[in-house]
Amino acid sequence: MPEEILRRVLTVPVYDVADETPLELAPLISKRMQNKVWLKREDLQPIFSFKLRGAYNRMINLDDEQKKAGVIAASAGNHAQGVALAATKLGVNATIVMPVTTPPIKVNAVKALGGTVVLEGDSYDEASAFAKDLASQRGLAFIHPYDDLDVIAGQGTIALEMLRQHSKSLDVIFVAVGGGGLIAGISAVIKQVSPKTRIIGVEPEDAACLTEALKAGERVILDQVGIFADGVAVAQVGEIPFRIAQTCVDEMVTVKTDEICAAVKDIFEDTRAISEPAGAVALAGMKKFVEKYNVSGLDMACIVSGANMNFDRLRHISERTELGEKREAIFAVTIDETPGSFKQFCELLGKRRAITEFNYRYSDDNNAVVFVGVRTEGGHPEKDAVLAELLAANYAVQDMTDNEMAKLHLRFMVGGHANGVENELLYRFQFPERPGALLNFLIHMSEEWNISLFHYRNHGAAYGRVLVGVQVPPEQHADFECYLESLGYPFVNEQDNPGYQLFLRPTN
Repeated sequence: MPEEILRRVLTVPVYDVADETPLELAPLISKRMQNKVWLKREDLQPIFSFKLRGAYNRMINLDDEQKKAGVIAASAGNHAQGVALAATKLGVNATIVMPVTTPPIKVNAVKALGGTVVLEGDSYDEASAFAKDLASQRGLAFIHPYDDLDVIAGQGTIALEMLRQHSKSLDVIFVAVGGGGLIAGISAVIKQVSPKTRIIGVEPEDAACLTEALKAGERVILDQVGIFADGVAVAQVGEIPFRIAQTCVDEMVTVKTDEICAAVKDIFEDTRAISEPAGAVALAGMKKFVEKYNVSGLDMACIVSGANMNFDRLRHISERTELGEKREAIFAVTIDETPGSFKQFCELLGKRRAITEFNYRYSDDNNAVVFVGVRTEGGHPEKDAVLAELLAANYAVQDMTDNEMAKLHLRFMVGGHANGVENELLYRFQFPERPGALLNFLIHMSEEWNISLFHYRNHGAAYGRVLVGVQVPPEQHADFECYLESLGYPFVNEQDNPGYQLFLRPTN
């Protein structure tokens, strides 16, 4: 299989539509990581993503009858634009099925490139199923985003460029993984030409389909997929990419949302370009790899795979960056509700460290719980030192730095405990950003269950994050769980979350 990919790569005419992108040294990141870090700038392509390489190579190999009939694809973003641009270049009609939740900026980009957009479904899987049905009905060629030899060969041209652009063999190449087409193409080429170069795949922790497949020895389907890095949010790796990865990928690394946000900032500081979250995943993985193995003096390349960023998402990314860089820690601290105790607490923290956030509301005459953010330039050791100081001063402390509910919701809604709210259950949801999503949640909910808390935040993505408190009598808990399962929205029970217990739980 890798041999076949290399053979195809050597004859791919991608430069009819794609550019040879630079392999740039990132001086600030390199200095901090004590390794030479190179960025392969696929964000500089005409559609700001590598995807047009594979799409064009697949479509140039269609026969005349297929080109005359037209093509169809399913995508929420970069693949859609790649197919639309390739189709325009080849004079082929292209229909792109996109989820209803796709942000208007991406829909309009596909239209501007000449594609006909059909909106269907809340997710890529639903859009893809609809597209395949249309392909069958209308006799259209379906252009798969990653599970196709021609598509994989198109992406593999990136590896040929890197081999030409770097005077000696790279020690390590980091590649973001969604469906696997990119890492399959790059690894198949590199392992035949420069076999000592290590290929490291990087995935978000909540979308690690290749990581889990390699562990299991077979492709698996993830029960839920995190959608922050939507360009790599795939529930099952492709069949062909998986077979190639089994022999050509050396290791997998998974990264958290905060670490991806920090990598977006790193790329910006070295290039003044803003990567999309999926485009920064490889760099986030490189940083984690260096920390894990404590390596130095290596030549390491990261694929910056795309820059199709919704402007609205920058707010969320900037909020999470300091946590991802381990430059901020957040704590819930219990102090005495007595005159002077608040000042005493601030003096303890404020002598040597900057306080980034402070949330407090009076609750009762005995104790006060404050939500506090502290600048920690030294990373985890400094965070641990702050924690030790607070404990030594006899404060009750909860470390909230890795508490997802606290970072998404709690820090924006600390306001005190409610009185007289009985039988409250707390859940965190992902709602699709489409008309009727909230109504669908409410319309099927029993009138016996009252909503007692609601906090919603949208980050410019296809899904919004929602925190909901509902009053449900104990004897109806099983019915309520069945109701939640029937909705089809991913959810997490936050009843035992320390943030809820400390700041929001009703007092009766």
